[in-house]
Amino acid sequence: MAATETPDQASFATQVPAELLRLVANNVPALIAYYDSRDFRCLFANKQYAHSFGWDEDNILGRTFAEVIGEEATHEIQPYVERVLGLREAVSYERRRLLPDGQPQWIEVSLLPHLTADDRLVGAFVLIVDITRHRLAEQAMRESEERLAKFMQASMEGVVFHQDGIITDANPPICRLIGYTLEELLGRHTLEFVPPEYHAKVQALWHNAEDATYESEVITRDGTRVPVEFIGRTMVRNGERLRMSIVRDIRDRHAAQARIHYLAHHDALTGLPNRMSFMEDLDYRMSMARSTDEQLALLFIDLDDFKRVNDSLGHLAGDKLLQTIALRITSALRATDRVARFGGDEFMVLLPHARLRQDVEDVARKLLATIEAPVDADGRVICVTPSIGIALFPADARSPAELIKHADSAMYLAKSRGRANYQFFDRSVVQTAYDALVLESQLVQALERQEFVLHFQPQVRLQDQRLVGAEALLRWNHPQHGLLYPDRFIPVAEQQRLMLPLGQWVLREAVRCARRWEEAGHARLPIAVNLTTVQFKSVGFVEAVEQVLREEGVPGQALELELSERMLMDDLPDVSQKLARLKALGICISVDDFGTGYFSLRHLKELPIDKVKIDRSFVRDLPDAQDAAAIVRAIVQMAHSLGQTVIAEGVETPRQQEFLRAQGCEDVQGDLISGPLSAAAFESWMRSRPA
Repeated sequence: MAATETPDQASFATQVPAELLRLVANNVPALIAYYDSRDFRCLFANKQYAHSFGWDEDNILGRTFAEVIGEEATHEIQPYVERVLGLREAVSYERRRLLPDGQPQWIEVSLLPHLTADDRLVGAFVLIVDITRHRLAEQAMRESEERLAKFMQASMEGVVFHQDGIITDANPPICRLIGYTLEELLGRHTLEFVPPEYHAKVQALWHNAEDATYESEVITRDGTRVPVEFIGRTMVRNGERLRMSIVRDIRDRHAAQARIHYLAHHDALTGLPNRMSFMEDLDYRMSMARSTDEQLALLFIDLDDFKRVNDSLGHLAGDKLLQTIALRITSALRATDRVARFGGDEFMVLLPHARLRQDVEDVARKLLATIEAPVDADGRVICVTPSIGIALFPADARSPAELIKHADSAMYLAKSRGRANYQFFDRSVVQTAYDALVLESQLVQALERQEFVLHFQPQVRLQDQRLVGAEALLRWNHPQHGLLYPDRFIPVAEQQRLMLPLGQWVLREAVRCARRWEEAGHARLPIAVNLTTVQFKSVGFVEAVEQVLREEGVPGQALELELSERMLMDDLPDVSQKLARLKALGICISVDDFGTGYFSLRHLKELPIDKVKIDRSFVRDLPDAQDAAAIVRAIVQMAHSLGQTVIAEGVETPRQQEFLRAQGCEDVQGDLISGPLSAAAFESWMRSRPA
């Protein structure tokens, strides 16, 4: 309810038509009220004012100032009210208040004194305008400025503001980068700090107001050019259109890119150019050589048996060796020559201006001597030899790939000829050497792929043609070349130390077949196995034989070991001891190819030998050749006098067989009886013979 109307209210109402005043007041974008000056009671308020403070146009009338806006607000604005009362002048102030929904509101309040004609203060008008939107905008602008200022100060990258090229602001990082203080930069043109060749590009980006990222350079106080990346943006700051440039120092990036480029073209271990770099250089050199009729020489260097260094001494010693050899190769060449590490233990050397073959040979010999010198790798003295293949351009090849291929082939030729030498590419002989080395590499995997097989050649007793044994003959069932005989791969296996695992496989497979045939109902049949020198002299050979017999569950009587005369002649005490241990296992010992070596009668007498095998070279000419017949008679008589059995191999005709029978030779083998048979064929052959 409104309070009772006072005389002042009546006076005010008579001065201004109430309806007109109300209409105007309620339609202006402001809060309007009128308070008397005696007790600060509201005499008038428009709708907006009343509603803003939680009243309506009627019940606000007669309310005191404190009742309308609250005690806290009244206390806050008291100084402004007292100023109006005391000085009788208009007062304006801003105030922040919370709306009923909890949102903040900023208002601008104007207190206007109402004076009578005789200068008496009777009241005051209150005019309130909502300025929240403006203050929020200012706050956002201020916060944006603060964030920008903090960014400029905190950024590790340079930031520059300029207007039409004139610097208006800059942060400490850019000052440090170019060596000027902020005061020295302000007002100067940005192009003063950019090299002339970049001016046109920079200005075009300004004028078009393009946002762009590009690389350029800045000039420091001492004149140094520093590579940078500019990130240009056009923006408005404090109402002005400015250009902001972020200046990023990219020296580290360029250094990293240079390092990446170096690593992409160089070997990390030796520092030499790598395969890719060498190929690019070779292609360029060959192109130049075509136009000048120049001859080039390509040397393909491979270290012999380098894998053994890594396996025995470790990869650190191997790396040290490669580094030393890389330095030696480089020091042995001219400045115009090119050397690269092609991969692993392979190096390439390119000799330009190789006019004379003799000059190329001189370099090859020098490299051989240089590389072969002992290397001290962390206290270990290591010696390796190189095999060098040489191909010439344009005589041997027309393209880089072909030149490398032919130098590689020549290197394989050098390896096949004993290693530690150099060979020039020769189409007529390189392919054969290459094939031999390919065979060598395939041999390594042949055991894993189970490509080896045993064939068996029957051995019969002359007296009654009864089967008394079989010789196991190793074959390689090569996936491309078919069945290969031992003479094609045994020398390679011995060179590569593959003979030990291969010989062990032969022993195991032989006794397995003997056991299988006995289990199938055949009489126990001793299987003769040829031993190689490497196998017989290996440490732990007897133990390895014993292990095979034990694991396969076969007695020693099922196995016969054939040794050559040369194997029996070396280190007689050791040979005698090994043979005695083998005999103790029940194994039969025979001398293979007897009569072809220098085996003395004393050795034959002192060693525990059970059987002597007459070589096929003596059997072949029987019975017509008197010398062969005499040798066979002597061998049979000598063996019998020592209590040894005699077997002859290579028997192909009935006349040979009859002669051997007449001389007292007990057993024979050869094509007359049967050629070598696969395991299945041999088993079938046994079944076809009388029990």
